[in-house]
Amino acid sequence: MKCFLYAHFLCLCLLFSLEKSYGFEGRKIAENHHSHTIEVSSLLPSTSCKSPTKVLSSHDNKASLEVVHKYGPCSRLNQDKTIAAPTHAEILLQDQSRVKSIHSRLSNSKASGGNDVKVIDATTVPAKDGSVVGSGNYIVTVGLGTPQKQLSLIFDTGSDITWTQCQPCAKSCYKQKEQIFDPSQSTSYTNISCSSSICSSLTSATGNTPGCASSTCVYGIQYGDSSFSVGFFGTDKLTLTSTDAFNSIYFGCGQNNQGLFGGSAGLLGLGRDKLSVVSQTAQKYSKIFSYCLPSSSSSTGFLTFGGSASKNSKFTPLSTISAGPSFYGLDFSGISVGGTKLAISASVFSNAGAIIDSGTVISRLPPAAYSALRASFRKLMSKYPLTSALSILDTCYDFSNYSTISVPKIGFFFSSGIEVDIDATGILYANRISQVCLAFAGNSDATDVFIFGNVQQKTLEVFYDGSAGKVGFAPGGCS
Repeated sequence: MKCFLYAHFLCLCLLFSLEKSYGFEGRKIAENHHSHTIEVSSLLPSTSCKSPTKVLSSHDNKASLEVVHKYGPCSRLNQDKTIAAPTHAEILLQDQSRVKSIHSRLSNSKASGGNDVKVIDATTVPAKDGSVVGSGNYIVTVGLGTPQKQLSLIFDTGSDITWTQCQPCAKSCYKQKEQIFDPSQSTSYTNISCSSSICSSLTSATGNTPGCASSTCVYGIQYGDSSFSVGFFGTDKLTLTSTDAFNSIYFGCGQNNQGLFGGSAGLLGLGRDKLSVVSQTAQKYSKIFSYCLPSSSSSTGFLTFGGSASKNSKFTPLSTISAGPSFYGLDFSGISVGGTKLAISASVFSNAGAIIDSGTVISRLPPAAYSALRASFRKLMSKYPLTSALSILDTCYDFSNYSTISVPKIGFFFSSGIEVDIDATGILYANRISQVCLAFAGNSDATDVFIFGNVQQKTLEVFYDGSAGKVGFAPGGCS
């Protein structure tokens, strides 16, 4: 009997010991639930293009285009390396120019009650030669004209007007990869007259009053870094896929263009103005579009017009309070780091307002929110050595002596109650293995709009439903 009791006692002690041990491991697993384990070698993109994991389709009242990074190995603009890719420091400097421009546009729009209009001389828009259009770094290829010409365009949710460079380039054309579009060779091209009401609509789409040349409407669009496009406003057939084409899409036919647009042929405007492609194709797609930005420049994503959202999408209403007439506004309420919601007053977000933007690279947070995010992130990353800042990114690490790293998860909370987790690839920005940075930055002013940038959108399916006034997020939209 004594032996039985002793053995039973030993079993209980052993069981208690095991429960204690595995309970500790359980907590470690729970902790890992709030962090990403990342192979350091995966922080830098491959030099070859990875095959897409999802097949693009054009059915069920939708049209899908392949999205590639402008300077990556999947881009047709980058096949022979004739267009030099900017350095990461240059990309971030370009990004800052775009952000300043957005903040200026929105603050001017607030001050003027939304009537932020300038008068320009369409033939003498000042520009700095060789400058760049912010950092819109994702492109799609569409067909324009009859017969159609394939053109690679930067797609941008922060712009409304679609434009491409056109022959005869009466004043100036920057270097682009594909043959410049010649409207005289398209049987479906038509100029818009100065007296047309649609010509007057350019004021809201570009922020500039249109000009007139030989009774033809002249558009002018200038970007934050002084890049610009000026030319004739017209219509032509836009072909998205073999089954989806539109006969009379309004677009700018640029005769005077300056800026280094990465060899692309122009820009596809996906903003909220009535001249954007989203609005012009609303009869077919009901102002519905979605995209997924790939995890790296060596992968591909998609841009889809129409269709339905993924079943696991989380939706939040679009806000128009601080977004102006073109941008897609969102209402943020908080941020989590490593599974813990940060102690940030909701007023920090509501005072600034927020937009989501496909062309801004790094998300810009209100100063108080960024300070809290940085402090929490640094604390959880304290075992890794800090290194020098990279441009606007001030929290950078040297991972040279590591094969894997553990990075805390980061989530965005919205006023609607949903939380969206940022993918692991959207948390860090790697210049090199010895300089990998937290991919967020703070605004300089508490009233500057919060911008949800494209690095943080990586691999999410972002679904815009303009008619219903909402945007959805689903993980794993692309790889």
